[in-house]
Amino acid sequence: QVQLVESGGGLVQPGGSLRLSCAFSGFIFSYFGMSWYRQVPGKERELVAGIASSGGSTNYADSVKGRFTISGDNAKKTVYLQMNSLKSEDTAVYYCYAKRNGVEHWGQGTQVTVSS
Repeated sequence: QVQLVESGGGLVQPGGSLRLSCAFSGFIFSYFGMSWYRQVPGKERELVAGIASSGGSTNYADSVKGRFTISGDNAKKTVYLQMNSLKSEDTAVYYCYAKRNGVEHWGQGTQVTVSS
């Protein structure tokens, strides 16, 4: 059984930083191919950052390029999202995502609020 558990969200002032973590377990053995999404009420969930299944490349939403970085540690079975220069529009619930053997898996989400 796959489990994804996010942590690290919270309240931060504009310009600040947060690092989100997603601990994975079960039939996920690598952070390659994992992604971070976010969602605000009334809007669709959007892709924030992802890393290729080969582990060779990353992709980011235009709105976060240069500010967010996705990375991971297979020994710790964790994928991270480092978020710098946070803006109020980054406020959302952030979700960890993985697809394995055609099945989609989501974490429970962690709230990030950027406000002064």
